[in-house]
Amino acid sequence: MADQPIGQMLDAIGLTADIDDGDMTMDAIVILKVIKADGSVHLVKGRSDAVDWVTALGMVTAAQAVENSGYDLADEDDEP
Repeated sequence: MADQPIGQMLDAIGLTADIDDGDMTMDAIVILKVIKADGSVHLVKGRSDAVDWVTALGMVTAAQAVENSGYDLADEDDEP
């Protein structure tokens, strides 16, 4: 196995994110579902250079909360 840039792969599968103009992307983690040459299915994780294991764990935990509840931090900011 070798580390590979995945930007073009993500573009090819139509990955998008809800980001406003002027938002600055800081870090990223990506979980990929990969079908190997032998037909087996695996999950593979990638992360940007600056992401340490603590930050990655926090991002995955927060992403799980978003997926489970639909929580959106922006909604919290909009309340009076």
